[in-house]
Amino acid sequence: MTYSRAATFRPIGQILTTEVLPQLYRAQNSSLRAFCIGTVSYDGGDDPASFDRIVLLGECPSPEEAMSFAALRLSRGDIHASSDDRLCFHPRVMVIQDREQALVLAGEVRARIILWQQPVASDCEARRIVNEASRLRGMAFSASGNGDHGSARNLRYRASLLEARLVDPFWRETAAELLSLPQAA
Repeated sequence: MTYSRAATFRPIGQILTTEVLPQLYRAQNSSLRAFCIGTVSYDGGDDPASFDRIVLLGECPSPEEAMSFAALRLSRGDIHASSDDRLCFHPRVMVIQDREQALVLAGEVRARIILWQQPVASDCEARRIVNEASRLRGMAFSASGNGDHGSARNLRYRASLLEARLVDPFWRETAAELLSLPQAA
C-alpha cells in the first residue's frame, strides 16, 4: 500500500506562498475605496436618455470607516455625477472594494439609507447567486434588444443587488461581523 505524499502533506513553502503571504499582503495594503453606482439623467426621472454611472467617493483605511463615510456622503446628498448641475444622480448601490478590486461590502440605497447586504456564507451559495444574476442579465439583454430600456435597467439593478452578496472570501468574515454589530442611530 502506497500513500501519495501530495495527498497527505504540503511543503511549508507552498503553504506560505499560496495562503499566508497573499493574506499578509492584503492586510498591509488594506486601503479601501468606496463608490456609488447610480443612474444619471437631465430631468431626474427614469427616462430612456438616462444612463448608469459609477462615482468614486473616496478612500478609507478600514471597512468600518468606509461604511460610515459612504453613509455620511449619502445622507448629505453630496454625491454628484459631474460638475454639471443639470445632471441628476440617483444612487442605487454603494460598494466598498480593496486595492485589488475585491468586494469588501455592498448595499442597496433606499431613501438615503444603505441597506448593506449580508455576504454569502459558502462557495455553493455564491455559485447559486452567480447563476441567478447571469439569468437576470440575460433577460436584461433581451429586454434591451426589444427596446424596453427601463425593464433592462431594472433587471441589471436586480442582478447587481444579488452580486452585492458576492464578497471576496478574504473579507466575508469581517463583513459578516460588521453587519452583526448594532448600528448607532
